Amino acid sequence: MTTAPSERTRNSGPLRVGDRVQLTGPKNKLHTISLEPGKVFHTHRGMIHHDDLIGLDDGSVVVNTAGVEYLALRPLLVDFVMSMPRGAAIIYPKDAAQILAQADIFPGARVVEAGVGSGALSIWLLRAIGDSGRLTSFERREEFADVARDNVASFFGYDPTSWDVVVGDLVESLPTAVPTGTADRVVLDMLAPWECVGAVADALTPGGVLLCYIATVTQLSRVAEAIRATGRFTDPASSETMVRGWHVEGLAVRPDHRMIGHTGFLLTARRLADGAVLPELKRRPSKTDFSDEDVELWTPGALGERVSSPKSLRKRVRAAAASADLVRSRDDMSGPVPDAD
Repeated sequence: MTTAPSERTRNSGPLRVGDRVQLTGPKNKLHTISLEPGKVFHTHRGMIHHDDLIGLDDGSVVVNTAGVEYLALRPLLVDFVMSMPRGAAIIYPKDAAQILAQADIFPGARVVEAGVGSGALSIWLLRAIGDSGRLTSFERREEFADVARDNVASFFGYDPTSWDVVVGDLVESLPTAVPTGTADRVVLDMLAPWECVGAVADALTPGGVLLCYIATVTQLSRVAEAIRATGRFTDPASSETMVRGWHVEGLAVRPDHRMIGHTGFLLTARRLADGAVLPELKRRPSKTDFSDEDVELWTPGALGERVSSPKSLRKRVRAAAASADLVRSRDDMSGPVPDAD
């Protein structure tokens, strides 16, 4: 019996054909390449032959034809998701880490994801749930789903058997794709998550977690009130994450001049048992309704998301497919990895 290569097998040992490699130059500029026999990486300061990299240990220093040194390292997952082809905006690593923590994604979990985009969060979720878990991802646009599939295959080196991608509307497709009351966690990354709260409540097991990734304050308010109105969840909690790096060199220790500020809000709530009534909380009255005009203004562009043109999207689909095909062909040539006795 044989299995797909383990993640440790793929991400350790000498650099191999099909591996992604980050080359860091003297000015700390990064270049990401995929190793192919006979190919050459060109810069304005010389060339590096891929064949000179294949077989080197991870973390080696190579010298190009002009004598310039480059550090060669396999990219971490953080690096991969920031440089992979994108059909839609991605969830940044700082938010992905909080999603795994706040939603309590665990090995073996049955997770539903809506809004696959380019597959960045899917990779984080698949790594967290492991082979014993199940991730069911929903995406309305076929071209985004294609980019996500190829990016996931490019990272893992194969198509994970623990992952299903459903192209269609979440509300319509969820009841048939996920049996009622069987989902441990649901993660929504979409423009109007309040439209899906009822369907999500049906899919979640009692005690399960709903997490919404939301771009704006008005969306945050509306989905929170929609969750409260169902009477089937705990009171939602919301947060945002900001990351600031520090410059540390000798006695020069100070915050970086730039930081990763607001990218989105995270809102979490837990599914109540059927028939349970949440104890009433005392709070000040506030407006809970939004007009149709409010909702119409919440387009991806207005919310600050990068909107890809059809031409750009086709280019990114081809780039993701080429990267995935290269990794798949490498694993086909190397053969399956036998199970440990």
